[in-house]
Amino acid sequence: MLQLPPLSLYIHIPWCVQKCPYCDFNSHALKHDIPEGDYVRELIADLDADIKRFNLSDRPLHSIFIGGGTPSLFSPEAIQSLLNQVLSRFEHKADIEITLEANPGTVEAGKFRGFYQAGVSRLSIGVQSFASDKLIKLGRIHDGSQAAKAAELATQCGVSSFNLDLMHGLPQQSIENALDDLKTAISLNPTHLSWYQLTIEPNTPFYSRPPTLPEDEVLWTIQDQGVALLEAAGYRQYEISAYSREGYQCQHNLNYWKFGDYLGIGCGAHGKITDVKTGEIYRTVKVKHPKGYLEKDRPHLDQLKTVAEEELPFEYMMNRLRLHSPFHLDEFQAYTGLTATIISTLLEQAQQKQLLSNQGQEWQVTTTGHRYLNDLLSLFL
Repeated sequence: MLQLPPLSLYIHIPWCVQKCPYCDFNSHALKHDIPEGDYVRELIADLDADIKRFNLSDRPLHSIFIGGGTPSLFSPEAIQSLLNQVLSRFEHKADIEITLEANPGTVEAGKFRGFYQAGVSRLSIGVQSFASDKLIKLGRIHDGSQAAKAAELATQCGVSSFNLDLMHGLPQQSIENALDDLKTAISLNPTHLSWYQLTIEPNTPFYSRPPTLPEDEVLWTIQDQGVALLEAAGYRQYEISAYSREGYQCQHNLNYWKFGDYLGIGCGAHGKITDVKTGEIYRTVKVKHPKGYLEKDRPHLDQLKTVAEEELPFEYMMNRLRLHSPFHLDEFQAYTGLTATIISTLLEQAQQKQLLSNQGQEWQVTTTGHRYLNDLLSLFL
């Protein structure tokens, strides 16, 4: 029987100082001042429409994540106004996790303290690299010293946790370069690290003009030696690209990966909502461009679809198999509304390929399964 998972909220702020050549997110380079007040007003109208549409007034809120774009371009006053209005609409724990993404080139000490005073409990800082030459190639607006300074400010401002977002496999990056970046990040003592390989995505400048990236053998070596460095420093890998100190896993992202529900408000934001009364799981997408989103009297909802029953096994596994913790078949049944027999043959095939292992009703992705995750996921298509 279908059960309600935790409900999170994703808020998308789409503006950046400039668009990075590798980025395929819905972000827009600033041409004028940010219409903070107007955008906050539309975000709340968007939220209210979703609450009414899905009858969510009685569901508690698990976490909030403000992403982008570059949310740290907003003033602390605008973030406080936004959070006050959001939190007034839901029951929530006093220590609810509220994450805000920040770019090192758009913050200073007063702003970080202001975000904390506005209610932000967790910062995610997009450093990407500490090597200034690599940051130039990535189109970032900060340099290596600003990246380190942002981490120091996060330590001092009062938030309970902060993440450093770091990429490897950068243009013309050696093994030594990549590991030096990681060592620098570790030395700044973040509670959480998102460490992942640069990928070339369609519809980006890097896709039309590909840079020279490290060979596969170099990438495997970076990954293996980097994981060893992180483990030795006390960071536990709990997801493909997420590492944390004990007790500092990102609760918002865990809810995504465990097939939880989330509202998505803001330009181009995606959402996933479970309705136990109808037995349906819905996906939403909001109007993508800021001009259209801010247009008065225009609905913010662009797409609403029901996830077909035959799509649910892949939808569930696409998220859940990223985690390093095992999953129980009862969990699959509760959050999809399907019986476990639907996937039993597929699980056995994955086990035969040594991509999954199991103990009774509990299944675990193997080391091989994580390395060849796309092959594992393809079994559930």
